[in-house]
Amino acid sequence: MIPEVRPGGQGWRAALAAFAFAATALIIYGLFTSGYGRPPRADMETPQPAPVPSPADGRTPATPPGTPASATPPGTPADPTPAADQVGGAGAAVPVRRAAAPALAVVSDDFWLTYLPTGLARGGGGTIGPHPGVEGRWARWSAAHDHVEVRVEHGAVATGWARYRERFAVRDARPITVRGRPAVVGEHPGGGRVLVWLERAGTGVWIKVSDSLAGELLTIATSARAPVGD
Repeated sequence: MIPEVRPGGQGWRAALAAFAFAATALIIYGLFTSGYGRPPRADMETPQPAPVPSPADGRTPATPPGTPASATPPGTPADPTPAADQVGGAGAAVPVRRAAAPALAVVSDDFWLTYLPTGLARGGGGTIGPHPGVEGRWARWSAAHDHVEVRVEHGAVATGWARYRERFAVRDARPITVRGRPAVVGEHPGGGRVLVWLERAGTGVWIKVSDSLAGELLTIATSARAPVGD
């Protein structure tokens, strides 16, 4: 005879336990497959090497010599270097003076200059005197409003620096030296700048320039040459 299964018997309890075990197993499996409880995985990517810039990267390629202006790519900046003979702002062109090469401006047989601003031409010269105690030569170079005038004087008037200095009226005079010789520089009473010095005992020199050449005065004076004591 088949034993009668009564409610609350052993069979019922076994079936209920099996069901509970299966449900628990399913829940645990679902938790593992969902990743619950594990730290999030960082998205690791292998960094890519930076591209190597080409030689012309960020620069405008130079235009080959002989290339016509129409062949220059649009937007290419112009050469920022100003012309060699231009300075100044706002596009102003200001000529920069340079010495003629070579310069040889003869004042007398024992005195000459090796520097003069460009563009000047000989416009006068001759003998100084006759005056008591002084003789010599003078020369003048000019162009438009620019001029340079030089006087070389000999005699008793130039026996010493103190005496020769008194010969000339120089406004706002400032003592300096020219090639080691005592000198004075300042404003000429008739306009322009003047520089006076004693080349040697018995020889004095006077150089006058227009205001436009005031910045060239000392350069002109230091270029002076004389066969004795130079």
